[in-house]
Amino acid sequence: MSSREPRMRESPSSSQTVPPAVAPIAALLAAAPHRPLFLAGALAVLTSMAWWALELASMRFGWHRWPQPPVPPGWAHAMLTQYGMLPMFMFGFLLTTFPKWLARPSIPPRRYVVVAGSVFAGYLLSHVGLLDMRWVLRAGIALMLFGYLVGVATLAGVLRASGHRNQHAWSCLAGLGLGTLGLAAFLGFLFGAPAHCARFAIKLGTFGLLVPVYFTVAHRMVAFFSGNVVKGYVVRRPDWSLPLMWPLLLAHLALDLAHAQAWLWLVDAPLALLFGWHAIAWQPWKAMRPGILAVLHLAFAWLPIAFVLYAVQSLCLFAGHGPILGLAPLHVLTIGYFGSMLVAMVTRVTQGHSGRPLQMGAVPWACFALLQGVVLLRVWAELARDSYLWLIVAACGWLVAFLPWVIRSAWIYLTPRVDGKPG
Repeated sequence: MSSREPRMRESPSSSQTVPPAVAPIAALLAAAPHRPLFLAGALAVLTSMAWWALELASMRFGWHRWPQPPVPPGWAHAMLTQYGMLPMFMFGFLLTTFPKWLARPSIPPRRYVVVAGSVFAGYLLSHVGLLDMRWVLRAGIALMLFGYLVGVATLAGVLRASGHRNQHAWSCLAGLGLGTLGLAAFLGFLFGAPAHCARFAIKLGTFGLLVPVYFTVAHRMVAFFSGNVVKGYVVRRPDWSLPLMWPLLLAHLALDLAHAQAWLWLVDAPLALLFGWHAIAWQPWKAMRPGILAVLHLAFAWLPIAFVLYAVQSLCLFAGHGPILGLAPLHVLTIGYFGSMLVAMVTRVTQGHSGRPLQMGAVPWACFALLQGVVLLRVWAELARDSYLWLIVAACGWLVAFLPWVIRSAWIYLTPRVDGKPG
């Protein structure tokens, strides 16, 4: 009996602290930054579009009892996708890769678990607040902002400790810093600041947060991944790309906020050329195998297309015509580029960091292919007579495309690596 007594004394206390069924899952999620943040982002992919589809249906079919958000629905949709859904994947990637880029030790779990918990809990709370509960929405955005501050401070600490001049790290950190500013501006709007604070936050989310961070990561990784696989591949990552991108995007933002959309072509045409040059310089015709590499190039192709459409729209306004393309350029950018690159990059990271082969597989391929159709549906919705109906179809198409991918991804994040390695 005496040999068993120590174990018997330890067992009740440990089981009272953490339930046995919860402890292994919590340990797995804390094993690497991408696990909790990618899981949260994957669940958000469905949450964001499920609410938006219901909101669109309420407007199209006159659901008078459906609770309306305390802010314009389009603003709510833009804020929670741009600052909630997509940045959780971004934080997961950057909290993993920043130390590798800068030759620093891995970030401790207590930091990235706080980021994941705060941003995701705030995101969910914000969606509850969209059911006509302003104070809950305020609390959710405030909690998201706290998560951003912890995440940005953590990444800044890694960069400061490294002492290296790394333009990719600086560019990503600048984008997340502007995202933090945008989230703070929207919180100010919720507490009574003028409406232009909300419009500023929405525009900043697109052109100050998402486009810079997405392009910076692509600039670092797409050619690198290609060079690791393709024989005779020439890796092109010119030093002038990011210093040229930033002033052009900030000029776009300034003109847009000044309601000078008729002059946006002055910066959007150069941006289209900049992104188009990279799309060609990265030699996609050499990188169509394996599929997990091909999708990175195919996803990136949407970025120059989006800015060509932005430039065409602006030139039409300059010539005295109306905005003939509506929100088509924006959704080619958001669904086409952000959505497709999300599937491409997250699938690659998920496969590699779970010890699985670097292959797309049937589920990611189906998601990626269906998402290309969703882009076309969303563009058609701008031109169709019954626009709201096609918006609903596009939103439902997003859910159909992503549901199997989310289920598969969640299973991977909640189970150990197949090769038995930690992380």
